[in-house]
Parts: sequence; structure tokens; C-alpha cells
Amino acid sequence: MNAKQRKIIYRILPYTILTIIGICFVLPLLWVVVASVDPNAMQTLKMPQRITADNYINVITSSENQRAFLIGLIMSLGQALLVVLLALLAAYPLSRYQMKYKKPFMLTILFMTSLPITAVMVPVYQLFLSLKLYDQIFGVILFYVASSMPYGIWMLKNFMDSVPLDLEEAAWVDGASVFTGIRRVVAPLMVPGICTVAIFTFSGSWGNFFVPYILLQNPENFPASLKLYQYFGQYGMIEYGNLAAFSIMYAIPSIVLYILSQRFMSKGFGLQGGTKG
Repeated sequence: MNAKQRKIIYRILPYTILTIIGICFVLPLLWVVVASVDPNAMQTLKMPQRITADNYINVITSSENQRAFLIGLIMSLGQALLVVLLALLAAYPLSRYQMKYKKPFMLTILFMTSLPITAVMVPVYQLFLSLKLYDQIFGVILFYVASSMPYGIWMLKNFMDSVPLDLEEAAWVDGASVFTGIRRVVAPLMVPGICTVAIFTFSGSWGNFFVPYILLQNPENFPASLKLYQYFGQYGMIEYGNLAAFSIMYAIPSIVLYILSQRFMSKGFGLQGGTKG
């Protein structure tokens, strides 16, 4: 094998590997799309003899599914709003004030962002039983907020570092309070960062299966992420068409959120504050 042939192989090999990996990801997604419109969907990927919307109608008209989607939206939106609000207030003193132990505190927050939820679920389960929060939707939202706060504080603090302090000082001279300065000066300039944190926190809770599986017991309180699991196992013979339709509908909120907020996401990661420590 000469040098020219080796050069061609080295050039083609990465694209071949990436193509194989891409096919491994695309085929399951293609099966979900095809099965969702197939009245006789099975595990195998095949073109349907007849395309129908009955699977989507069955999912949409089910009152249990409607309630599951509503609960999931309440949990995810509630978590996103609370995390943005509380993290913004917590990030303000970390960004604006000089503290003696500021760096160790920020490193602690950074460490907490990498702490796996499974490592704390046993004590959290015991705590929820003691506080009468077990099997409560509000309790799950509180846990979502608490587990997302380190990430939100770290991100918003870095974004806030890029907002000049001179703008706040000018507002103070005009008689604005600290909270007014945050609401009318700092927050509007941090819209990209706020959207970034809101999107990631929403997506994290919307797609979370483990936490509601541990902390919820009543099927009426199950969000869509948990209802998907129940939907998969509640029939003697799995209805793959309905399962695929439910999966696509379950993915729609995250897809729509990313599409609507793509402009803010790209601006957010381009800010100087997104890369400062």
C-alpha cells in the first residue's frame, strides 16, 4: 500500500465510522416515526400498508395521557421559573460583591452540578417521608429546583459578570433600588443567559424518569415521562403504534422550545460571561 492509498483510507475512514454511528441513531428514530402512523406496527422497521392517524388520536383522547402531559408541563415549567428566579437572586451577590471565600464557594457549586442524583435519592426518599412530601407533585418540583440550583447559579453568575456595573450605578443614581436594578437593568441584558438556563432546566425535568419513579406512587400523579413507561408495560401485547405516537408527542415540547429559543441560545453561549470563571 503506497502513501496515496493510505492517505485516501485515512480520509475516508472517519466519515465511514461517523456514517455507521449516524445510522445507529437514525434507524430507531425512523422506526418511531413509521410505527406512529402504522395501524399494525411491530418491532421490525417496515413501511406500513396503510397510513393512519389513529395512534395519535388514541393517545390524545386518553384522559390519563392528557393529565400526564399536563402534570409534566406543570413540573417542568414550575421548576424552570423557580430556578431562574432564585438562581438570579443568588448569582447577584456572587457576581457583584467581593467575598473572602468566594472562590471555594463557587468551586463547591461547580462540584454540586456534577453530583449524580442517584447518589442522594435514598436520603431524599427518607426526608420526603418525614416531611409528608412523598407522592406529592409539589414535593417533586421542590426536589427538581434544589437539584438544578447549582447549575443555574453557576451559569447565571457567569452571564451576570458580563453586565457592566456602571449601568446599575446609573440606575441607583436615578433612585432605583437594588431589586429594581436587577429587574430593569440586569435581567433584560441577561435574556440569553436566562433562556439558556430555563431551557436546560425544563428539558432536564421533562425527560427525567428516575426522580418521579422514586418519589411518586399514585398513578394519577405520574408525569408524561413516567406514563411512557407505564404505557409500555400495561398491555399483555404491547401496542407499538400507540407507544410510538406517545413518544413523538412527548418529544414535541422540547423540540418546540429549542426551535423558539435557538436565537437566544446562540447569543447566550457567545457572551463573554458564558466563559468567565
